[in-house]
Amino acid sequence: MRKILAIAGSNVRRMLREKSNIFFVFIFPLALILLIGAQFGGDFDPGVGVWVAEDGVIAASILEELEADDSIELTRFESEDELTSAVERGNVQAGVFLPAGMDDAARSGVVIDVGFITRPDGFGPQLQSVVGSAVSRVMTLFYDAQVTTEKTESSFDDALDVALQQAESAPGLTVTTSALGEALFPATLGRFDLGASSQLVLFVFLTALAGSAALILSRQLGVSRRMLSTPTSTNVIVGGEGAGRWAVAMVQGLYIIVVTFILFRVNWGDPLGAALILVTFSAVGAGAGVLMGAIFKNDQQASGIGVVLSLGLAALGGCMFPIELFSPTMQQVAHLTPHAWALDGFAELVRRDGTVLDILPELGVLTAYAAVLLLIASWRLRVVLTRD
Repeated sequence: MRKILAIAGSNVRRMLREKSNIFFVFIFPLALILLIGAQFGGDFDPGVGVWVAEDGVIAASILEELEADDSIELTRFESEDELTSAVERGNVQAGVFLPAGMDDAARSGVVIDVGFITRPDGFGPQLQSVVGSAVSRVMTLFYDAQVTTEKTESSFDDALDVALQQAESAPGLTVTTSALGEALFPATLGRFDLGASSQLVLFVFLTALAGSAALILSRQLGVSRRMLSTPTSTNVIVGGEGAGRWAVAMVQGLYIIVVTFILFRVNWGDPLGAALILVTFSAVGAGAGVLMGAIFKNDQQASGIGVVLSLGLAALGGCMFPIELFSPTMQQVAHLTPHAWALDGFAELVRRDGTVLDILPELGVLTAYAAVLLLIASWRLRVVLTRD
């Protein structure tokens, strides 16, 4: 057992000493989790910028209407060019330009042109509807005041005051929404919770497969052959290499869990359940990594194929797109991969507050994957070592 642990520890130290792993193992996964969470996670209120050329009753009323809308975040800009630049850079999703002389134009019955700009992508059509509704509600009051002035002998200002008072005292419209069925993603799901589990599964498997290059390099340099010349059996070497791949995958997974919990407050659910999923899925990655290390003779070839295979299985298994949004047929196909079962386990823990008992089916499938891969990999590696 001590020799097995020594070989496993050597594999972990080799991974930590590799300079490229500083980025791909420790920085890149967190960057992806941060990017996914910032773009798609949590609630998001699109920003609307406003530039007012001249303060007045209409401008103040429109600003008040927009500020009362909880679905947008309103920002006032000091110049027209500044607002245009903010929309172009994506700092706000839309811009509203309120021209000068709107009050005088309304009194005279002149058409008022309110400017609106947005990027061609994103929330443009929805924000145009929100802004248009706010402007329409305000201008309707001025239109009513103008009609009242024409029909009666009252002044425009008096008619406008009456219209504003009537609008303030009028009962508001209450809209109640309800969702039918069970939501795929609960409202309590954190901004980074969904992306963290998918990236953990992706990178644990990717790191385990990338470690096959180290096993091939050990064979090429004669390290394995020299170990066989010592009182070290083939079983010990095979066990040590398998334990090394598992330890490397565990280091990657534990790093993601601990750091995302500290930095992003990611909820991983029941700690014991999350640990069991990581342990069993790391064993799956270890089996796949040892098998690749025993099949290929060139470390560069193994690294290239390992990356392609890891990304392909991750995409098919739901690491890059939520599996809940797959078609029923594609969901069945996805569950041919161990990734989908690991993600199902994390979904049960995080989204449905499950326990270890709730993820027993997922743990059983992952254990079966790991057992089959490790058995085949051990047999193949034993054959290769004795042949070498």
